[in-house]
Amino acid sequence: MDENKPTLMHFVNMEDPFSVLEEVKKTVSLIFPDFDYGTIDLVFNDLLNLFAGNYPGYRKCNTRYHDLKHTTDTFMALARLIHGATNTGADFTRRGTSLALISALMHDTGYIQTDDDKTGTGAKYTLNHVDLSVDFMSDYFDKKGFSRENFSFCRNIVRCTGLEVDLAGIQFSDFENNLLGKMLGTADLQGQMADRNYLEKLIHLYHEFREGGVSGYESELDLLRKTPDFYQMTLTRFDEELDGVWRYMRHHFISRWGLDKDVYKTNIERHMAYIKQILRHHSDDYRRYLRRGCSL
Repeated sequence: MDENKPTLMHFVNMEDPFSVLEEVKKTVSLIFPDFDYGTIDLVFNDLLNLFAGNYPGYRKCNTRYHDLKHTTDTFMALARLIHGATNTGADFTRRGTSLALISALMHDTGYIQTDDDKTGTGAKYTLNHVDLSVDFMSDYFDKKGFSRENFSFCRNIVRCTGLEVDLAGIQFSDFENNLLGKMLGTADLQGQMADRNYLEKLIHLYHEFREGGVSGYESELDLLRKTPDFYQMTLTRFDEELDGVWRYMRHHFISRWGLDKDVYKTNIERHMAYIKQILRHHSDDYRRYLRRGCSL
């Protein structure tokens, strides 16, 4: 591995959800060697079935940006943040850790259409997908016998992924609930922006936005042009709204891999440099320079 240019794929095959699950377990076991993964395994397998169209009452995921990989990317990033935080003295319960990871798995279920919803794709729910994810989670928790207290804990965490949500208005149950929510809000952004195919997937994001009625982007190229500014806004959100928990990522890589580097930040900054190069020199044929890993 080139320690100056590490990618997330150097540490785990991010394309394979079961490899991600295994690395999440190894990461959590560094905090709790005797952690019980039974509930996480249950939710993880149900989530795979949901996205594949094998969960009763739901269609296969048909959003190409907010897909299964985005969810497992977020799941992995959250586990790393939690582990990194413990290496700076933060203290989490087994219950809180388990519920936070389950929240990560559930956070974008609102994009999945029901069997009787035949119009368009799940992208039409972009503006209210957080509420729909909470609704799905509520129904799922009831069916699986989760307590309403645990549902409330997870609902608060999932709401932290909404960019338009006023986090100050969330009634967190305790400090741990608050911290884990802000970690998921951070992991959601870190996971997607550090994905090796992030720039290619922005093309899909534009079309999701268009179907979902998200204003402010006139074309694929316009969204690409606004991405560096979005990253700057993300950095402000990380520090001001999400309490700077992104800094825990570096502590994970130091402890788990002996690498004094925030690989997520490194990857995102590399993406930003490349997209600026495309915009500066190749804006007339930008798609030609976005060919990694996924067809456009």
